[in-house]
Amino acid sequence: LFPLREHGMNWRARPLTGQEIQAFKRSKEVMQRFIRAYQLMLRFYGILLVNEETGELKRAENWAERFQNLNRYSHNNLRITRILKCLGEMGYEHYQVHLVKFFLTETLVKETLPNVKKSALDYFLFTIRNKRKRRELVHYAWQHFKPRGGFVWGPHDKLLKYR
Repeated sequence: LFPLREHGMNWRARPLTGQEIQAFKRSKEVMQRFIRAYQLMLRFYGILLVNEETGELKRAENWAERFQNLNRYSHNNLRITRILKCLGEMGYEHYQVHLVKFFLTETLVKETLPNVKKSALDYFLFTIRNKRKRRELVHYAWQHFKPRGGFVWGPHDKLLKYR
């Protein structure tokens, strides 16, 4: 569902080429299917895509049950990382930002996904292609990380001055 330019767990699957990615992006049908696949996976994780244009997300009605699954099975974190990378490849960088912020909020602010926290900070954050947005999210994570002195994902002196 979420092809990449790199090998994943299925070594028989060929990585995407740049030409294939461009062909996908030119096909309205392929891109619509991609969004449907994204929505399907989000629902599996207990998340809803509120706005297809912006990428805004919210918890689904069954979020508590689905978050238990996310907390229990860490292999989901690999899939989420793959989805995030694929969003970037397909030109949905704004979707990446919303999904990473969603996970940062749930792990650091609401503390509903404690077992996803490490992946959100170590991997999800750094799939963001837009440097400015990535910095904003690192700052957001730093603002909510406890204890703040244990935050290792950015230099504290720069985070203090960040605007």
